[in-house]
Amino acid sequence: MEKIVSKDNELFKKLKKLKTKKYRDSERLFLAEGRKFLDFTETPNMIIFKEGIGENLFQMGEKHNCRKIILPEKLFKELTSQENSQGVIICYNSKKENLEELNDNIIVLNKVSDPGNLGTIIRIADAAGFKDIILTKGSVDCYNEKTVRSTMGSILAMNMYYMDENELVLFLKEKGYKVIVTALEKDSIEYTDIKLDEKNAYIFGNEGDGVSKEIIAASDEKIIIPIYGTAESLNVAMAAGIILYQVRNKLEKI
Repeated sequence: MEKIVSKDNELFKKLKKLKTKKYRDSERLFLAEGRKFLDFTETPNMIIFKEGIGENLFQMGEKHNCRKIILPEKLFKELTSQENSQGVIICYNSKKENLEELNDNIIVLNKVSDPGNLGTIIRIADAAGFKDIILTKGSVDCYNEKTVRSTMGSILAMNMYYMDENELVLFLKEKGYKVIVTALEKDSIEYTDIKLDEKNAYIFGNEGDGVSKEIIAASDEKIIIPIYGTAESLNVAMAAGIILYQVRNKLEKI
């Protein structure tokens, strides 16, 4: 167990930089906060404890064979993103992306901008048995601290990829995916009537603008969730949950 006492310590300065996307990307590292992450089997790059948190939390971290750091409360506060922190921050290596290893059913998020929404979608996708999410450039960073917290650990189970929107449809077509988008169009069908091929990509759009016109125009099928009350629309994470579980139900019957 190492103890850092100075804000000028090089490791501490590097850890602080991980609060920025640019540094997370360059170092391929991200931070996850909360004792729940100590329960997962994924091996961290390192674990950062707040001084004086108690022996029990230290013991929980012992099962992980990684570097362990203790910070005094003043320095820990510079790293934490939570008002009532549990006193532990885990640093993970982000997965290396390999688009050649995609599964047959994938999720695509077109410029989803809210970190909480993204985190919830990741959690839903994991719960429904999906493994791959492609985000178009312009989407929120999946390793944003609020996003990671919202996933409740599911970020560790998912393969996350980023791709330029103008490359996306061509890529999906070349790989044989049926492109299914959520869109309110004249020829949209209800999500319960969705027809699946051997390989399918389910595309959800930006909170305000939905899926881009270019992707809609290139889609194979457009689906909607009917609204029976006075609500104008559904939150993108809620819509994703409804549709992905419908898809899972159909996949289980194939």
